[in-house]
Amino acid sequence: MGVLFSKLMQLFSNAEHKVIVVGLDNAGKTTILYQFLMNEVVHTSPTIGSNVEEIVCKKTRFVMWDIGGQESLRSSWSTYYANSDFIILVIDSTDRERLHISKEELYSMLHHEDLKRARLLVFANKQDIKGKMTAAEISQELKLTSVKDHTWQIQACCALTGEGLSQGLEWMLSQTTR
Repeated sequence: MGVLFSKLMQLFSNAEHKVIVVGLDNAGKTTILYQFLMNEVVHTSPTIGSNVEEIVCKKTRFVMWDIGGQESLRSSWSTYYANSDFIILVIDSTDRERLHISKEELYSMLHHEDLKRARLLVFANKQDIKGKMTAAEISQELKLTSVKDHTWQIQACCALTGEGLSQGLEWMLSQTTR
């Protein structure tokens, strides 16, 4: 009876989930955030600190914290980790030279106590650009198959057109009912 009641409450409640959106500078984090929010491209400038927006999808609220990705700001990422349900890591699929930095930051986050229960969505952004890495290549370089303590998904996308973003959001929604 308790399980049935819990499932019914999930269907009719406005559940709220904290999401941190991280990645190196110029990966497309803010563009993705505003595509979710307004379904259009917004001219952005480098994020200093963070942007916070609420995205509501099928009665589920995602409070998204878009955190600046410049090297000088990455050390402060951990101040945003508490109570996070999801990590969205945005990768610039054309930035082969800095992928190892994204990998280091990812594993540092995954080992942080405040993110032990967080689920991971990796957006392989900028799939519209010639010479980009595929989502499979990025997954291999990040060694995502070795991530055993976190549920994860990688999704190819293009922040400018919105392609692939709804699939990522749908995956997040599917994780909220578990």
